[in-house]
Amino acid sequence: MWRSRTNRGQKTVVCIACGTSILRGEAREYDKEGDRWNRRGKEFEHLCKECYRGLCHQPRAELESLLVDIEADGLQQTEFLRRYVDAVEERYGPAEETERER
Repeated sequence: MWRSRTNRGQKTVVCIACGTSILRGEAREYDKEGDRWNRRGKEFEHLCKECYRGLCHQPRAELESLLVDIEADGLQQTEFLRRYVDAVEERYGPAEETERER
């Protein structure tokens, strides 16, 4: 017979975004591979509810490969961001201007 998971939510985890310690039952799972339903052999990271709500929940299928392509050791933030914008425009075309930006 399966054991009850009554103690599952009593474990403390750390939010990977803000560093707050929270009960596991109060946290949201984060899977950097973007496939939290395929659970075999995975160790999930966790986010507090506030940080989870702040995430963009859009698909990110090609994001990791794009970041790996432009990554370099010791790269300054401004240079990294310039390379990121250039790579996105090269792959997907120029970003559309939104109403807020006008």
